Amino acid sequence: MNNSVTNTARLLWAGLRALLVLTVVTGVLYPLAITGVAQGLFSDKANGSEIKADGKVVGSSLIGQTYNLPLKKGQETPEPDLKWFQPRPSNGLGTNSVNTQYKLILSGATNRSGDNKDLIDWVKAAKAAVIKDNSVNGYTVKPSDVPADAVTSSGSGLDPDISPEYADIQVHRIAEKNGLPVAQVQKLVDEQTEGRTLGFIGEPRVNVLELNIALKELVAKS
Repeated sequence: MNNSVTNTARLLWAGLRALLVLTVVTGVLYPLAITGVAQGLFSDKANGSEIKADGKVVGSSLIGQTYNLPLKKGQETPEPDLKWFQPRPSNGLGTNSVNTQYKLILSGATNRSGDNKDLIDWVKAAKAAVIKDNSVNGYTVKPSDVPADAVTSSGSGLDPDISPEYADIQVHRIAEKNGLPVAQVQKLVDEQTEGRTLGFIGEPRVNVLELNIALKELVAKS
């Protein structure tokens, strides 16, 4: 009987010691080591890939933002502020209970098939809006000029980037709305365009937040 109790106590104490050691190693030392490495080598990414302007954090390079006018009385959907470069649609081009204009941390798309009537109607309406908004004096956007990312949301609904093609068709509008030369705005887009990762992964892209920060600085200088 005594041997049995002694053995049980010995096993419990060994298990407790193992629990304490593993808790310290995996729950304290390992997280501290990983955090230290992350902060030392990849501090920008570890802290959320923050983007700063005027000394303040204005967003993340990984999460898109909308650029809309304040809601008017009776409005349910805000109008885009056309003096800024516009991102991809953020709510799946329609009502999305998972993500509505980036107000929630959760993200999601419409989950509608390519032949869904609602999705087709949303894309047609979005395409007409892109053509109308970006056609200005001396420059007309043709339907064939509108890229897919201008009228569809990404799988997450939070894509921070647009294609260079979508940025290009916004150049004339941006120039007109901000009183800038078209060539100057086009140069801004070209400077903000990133190539494929490692030269072959993904597609060329433009981060809309970074582009609009550069635009704000350009307008201020002008």
